[in-house]
Amino acid sequence: MDHQFVLIAGAALAIMIAASVFSRRTGIATPLLLVALGIGASYLPPTPEIHVEPELVLAGVLPPLLYASAVQLPVLDMRRNLSLIAWLSVVMVIVSALVIGAVVHAVFPGIPFALATALGAVVSPTDAVAASAIGHRVGLPPRLMTVLEGESLVNDASALVVLRTAVAGLTASGFSLGHTVLDFGWAVVGGVVIGLAVGVLTVLLRQRLDDPVLNTTISFAVPFLAYFPAEEAHSSGVLAVVVAGLATGTMGSRRFSARDRQTQTTTWTTINFILESAVFLAMGYELPELVDAARTETDTGEITGLVLIVVGLLIALRFLGLAWPALADRLGPDDRGDQVQARLSSFEEKLDAMTPADEREESRLAWARHRLARGRADAAFEEREPITARGMLVLAWAGMRGVVTVAAAQTIPVGTPHRASVILAAFFVALITLVLFGLTLPALIARMRFTPDSEEERHDAVQGLLRRVGETAIDTLGPLSEQTIDGEPLDPELVRTMEEGILPRLISATKDTREAPPVPRDQLATVQVRYLDAMRDALISERAIGADSSETYRQVESMLDTLEYRMRPA
Repeated sequence: MDHQFVLIAGAALAIMIAASVFSRRTGIATPLLLVALGIGASYLPPTPEIHVEPELVLAGVLPPLLYASAVQLPVLDMRRNLSLIAWLSVVMVIVSALVIGAVVHAVFPGIPFALATALGAVVSPTDAVAASAIGHRVGLPPRLMTVLEGESLVNDASALVVLRTAVAGLTASGFSLGHTVLDFGWAVVGGVVIGLAVGVLTVLLRQRLDDPVLNTTISFAVPFLAYFPAEEAHSSGVLAVVVAGLATGTMGSRRFSARDRQTQTTTWTTINFILESAVFLAMGYELPELVDAARTETDTGEITGLVLIVVGLLIALRFLGLAWPALADRLGPDDRGDQVQARLSSFEEKLDAMTPADEREESRLAWARHRLARGRADAAFEEREPITARGMLVLAWAGMRGVVTVAAAQTIPVGTPHRASVILAAFFVALITLVLFGLTLPALIARMRFTPDSEEERHDAVQGLLRRVGETAIDTLGPLSEQTIDGEPLDPELVRTMEEGILPRLISATKDTREAPPVPRDQLATVQVRYLDAMRDALISERAIGADSSETYRQVESMLDTLEYRMRPA
């Protein structure tokens, strides 16, 4: 059995790699290929029956998957799109679950309303893996990518809370709206608090460790340290993992070394690839087992009708759900941008008229100016990257469901009448949406004719940000001739060499391979690191305002990390 398991794991890894390579060459989304290959492999005579426990997926696979995505998602983008993400991932998940539950119960009276709502809950959350893969390949605007990824991070938490409530309704004698609202509220609050605590504490611990092995090991534990305590406290473990990932990604920019950040990125990208590929492969492999289980309690006609009704409702509800914010935006005042700019200008005039009397008021004034700068950056972002009707259409058609739908459905208690039918219906809903949207989404995105920034514009944005953080670093540290190290002034030859050659190259993040000039090496290294740290502080301040895109900040941070890695090798 052990040898068989090793062979199966090796074959699965080979299939994942082959599917990924084939996907890049053909343009077909990798999840679609993996599901198809899993279905094909399940019908091969020598293959054994493999049953993946749903609890293993929800508690063992889902937390690291969500953490890997959350740790890479900029909080700046989440903040700017929070209203739409919350609408799709919370409100629309709850509405979809209830509407699907009511319609399915009305059409199939034998399925209780609580079980029908449970079905609605498990099919409501979207899985943005395939949509993200397609979007990155065909040039979907970054803001739409953020909405898709942010929605998929949060909607799992909403769906699992609704599912838990619906499953409780299968055995409870009555339904209490007040108790349900309180339960949902605690799931959100508890998940956020526990996730934030785990994220902050583990970052502070990892900051003190100068050992990449220990640091990476702790990062493996973070999603589970957030998930299980939250679940034990009857709050949302999924939301706790997402918050812990966002906190780690945000604080890591300031508190982790370049080596730790690079190691974390490589490690979690690899984990993400393996887990995502494995779950889609397993999703296809389990099809025969699900079909056999459902044959004893239903027939093809009923399953077909149930699946078609649910898929139709999901498509209609997603379009209606996105039509509401689009209509509200269109019915809003035409001069909304001008009104925002007028309020910001009025706020700026008030700040200019203020004369701080002490250090405390000076600090408050600086904070207010920071908020003003962030407000202007947010207004410029809305003007620069609006979500148009074409963008809303793409978001509506990116409603693919994935492995969470299949795994969550299988957590419905064994012995529940019509359980096998509901699980099979959830599987086919996920499969149909993957195929339908996955195969047609590239053509739809191409027809929308989105215009991405040119290579020259992206290069200019990166160079402009580098120049600003470099100038800020110089202003912060002051003239080289006035700087000291351990109370001793810098060597005059070092000052001249830094001003004429090394400092300009450092500020522009140029990878210069020439040998260092004949100056004091210890002073040279100390001064270069000093400027690099000042540039990183300036970058963090710039990112907090958000005048540039997240991709621009990521590229500049990567350049500084590369320089730091060269200057301060392990």
